Amino acid sequence: MYEHERSLVKRLEGKPFALIGVNSDTDRDELKKVLVDKKLTWRSFWNGGSTGGPISRAWKVSGWPSIWVIDDKGVIRARDPQRNPRGPDMYTVVDQLGARWGA
Repeated sequence: MYEHERSLVKRLEGKPFALIGVNSDTDRDELKKVLVDKKLTWRSFWNGGSTGGPISRAWKVSGWPSIWVIDDKGVIRARDPQRNPRGPDMYTVVDQLGARWGA
């Protein structure tokens, strides 16, 4: 999964795009090692050590991983389970939004 995110971040470098991760890992120190090992360059938040943490409760996340595509106006354009924009499908959703700003 990280490979698709890494390539998307690289491809959209310099564009008005941000990828943000939320992690439910129980061991925060181990999570930090994984983020370095997997070369994640985007911001990643810790959800308190469980899938029932404060971020997932606030956003009503029901499954992991969940991907939400939010436009520059804060409108949710795609999210699980309405649409599963993982891997190459995520490129399509983001590219459709990016057409507005010439990505």
